[in-house]
Amino acid sequence: MKSENIIQQKLKPYLQACPDIFNYQIATKALIGIWLFLFGRLFLVLLKSSGRVAVTSGDYKFLFSTWQGILILLLGLVCLFLYVAFDLNSKIVLSRELLTGEKVSLKECVAEGFLSIGKLVNIRGIIVVLYIALLAPILGISLSISLTEELYIPTFIAAFIENSVLYSALAGFAVLLFLSLGVANLFILHGIVIDKLSIGDASRQSKRLIRENRTDYLKQNVLYILTISAALTGIAIICLFLPLKLISVLSLPGAVSRLLTIFFVTAGTVISALADLLGVPLYMMKMTQLFYSYKQGSTFEYKDKAEERRTGYKSVAVITAVAMIVAVSMIYVHFDQLFPPDTDVKIIAHRGGGSEGKENTLSGLETAWSKGAYGSEIDIQRTRDGHYVLNHDSTFKRVAGDERKPEEMTLREVKMLSVDGEQVPTFEEMLLASKGRIILFIELKGDTADRKMADDVVRLVKHYQMEDQCVLVSLKYDLIDYIETNYPEMQTGFLTFASFGKTANLNCDYLGLEEESATSDTINAIHDEGKKVLVWTANEVESQKHFLCSQVDGLITDNVSRAIQLAAELEQRSDLDRMVDKIKTIM
Repeated sequence: MKSENIIQQKLKPYLQACPDIFNYQIATKALIGIWLFLFGRLFLVLLKSSGRVAVTSGDYKFLFSTWQGILILLLGLVCLFLYVAFDLNSKIVLSRELLTGEKVSLKECVAEGFLSIGKLVNIRGIIVVLYIALLAPILGISLSISLTEELYIPTFIAAFIENSVLYSALAGFAVLLFLSLGVANLFILHGIVIDKLSIGDASRQSKRLIRENRTDYLKQNVLYILTISAALTGIAIICLFLPLKLISVLSLPGAVSRLLTIFFVTAGTVISALADLLGVPLYMMKMTQLFYSYKQGSTFEYKDKAEERRTGYKSVAVITAVAMIVAVSMIYVHFDQLFPPDTDVKIIAHRGGGSEGKENTLSGLETAWSKGAYGSEIDIQRTRDGHYVLNHDSTFKRVAGDERKPEEMTLREVKMLSVDGEQVPTFEEMLLASKGRIILFIELKGDTADRKMADDVVRLVKHYQMEDQCVLVSLKYDLIDYIETNYPEMQTGFLTFASFGKTANLNCDYLGLEEESATSDTINAIHDEGKKVLVWTANEVESQKHFLCSQVDGLITDNVSRAIQLAAELEQRSDLDRMVDKIKTIM
């Protein structure tokens, strides 16, 4: 009983703080939303003045070579700096007021959080802010911000690092280095906001506090994470898993079972959303408590505010209950539209036949067709004598052991190469092999991907009367724009790692997105403009299932068989599985 009281006392301050944190998050997110909207409008005006609707990874030079691009970069950095500094500083002010017994004032939190930005307007302050905004999310540090919390290392770069022992070791060393620097300076913003120190003094104080209390800091973090995880797990078991398990074993009428499933899954989603909303502020509150404790050399005591906060729970409960009733009713009426029992996503083999076939070969194309793929993505480059052959890399070294580039070789020389015992095919051979069987997604690749290639490829596609069986794609937007403008009868696709602006308005039929950038909002915006979405290259089971349950139009993958098997298995899902799978695509 005594241990239970201790745990209750430790959790009580955080539970009491939830209504104030909830109100704070709603208010500040609204302010930040307005702030970002205004900056976004300004960025779009600058883009429009340059004749562009978006900046993408295929047009990054624009940012460094035009006054509009340079201004966008500078304004973007200013916007990010102000956002991060304000977001975290105001959370520290809120934590201080919650812990010290002061009356929580959202106006004061916002004002003081904004005014404290001034002490970060220097080289060291900028470095601190950029670390929190850009490195912390990648390193998995909890003390990050919502705007950049989904920041990631692109899949193709991560795969490149993982495939090299040297680069993996260097990446591991860099992670440890940046983590240690982050932990050592954990209390730097607390020193600036609470103690009104300069950034240099705040950094020295933070390093001293962490050095003197590193064992306790580690223990407190572990205990905090375990406690919160245990609390969330308990809530999930009681409110979600047990009820859903009971529904599955009882022989309830279909309508009743569906209604109860909708209710409990919706409840679980609401709990998850609230946990996400409260997570960072609660952790900041814990770190602020440790800051006070380490400074005074003893455990910081909270003031009990149970009576003051009780009404806050009522308002949150009422709002949540009303939202639940409305949501459950709407979901039940439109269940099949919201959670389709199957998928319409087309499966496209990467580099010919994916990992199940020889790369960019005729047999690879045959493999993709035999496995049931809708399409096959291939890479073409021009030879020295003007022919088009298949190859992905800048040279043939990886696939055929020849270090020469396609543009340095004649067709005859290329045909003497062997890719796993097979000749390198020409573009015309791939057209003939695919005609009437499988859609070709033809990537115009390498240094020879120019307007001559575009004109020649269009001419060949038309010669074989395959306009409706080919999609011309490229990482070079200027090239895709040229094709779409001059050959509107051709289907085109632009592949991009990242973009800013009105990406959906780019001049093409398909937009190919890297996995992590294919969010539900981006997909919907592209569809609203009448365009289609490709995702590349989804190879893991979870990734494939995620996008098969999403609204994308095509999935480019190296593992066609597994993707097709997963697509077939979707039809056997229960109502619960359909809801969970769909929710994952929009969270």
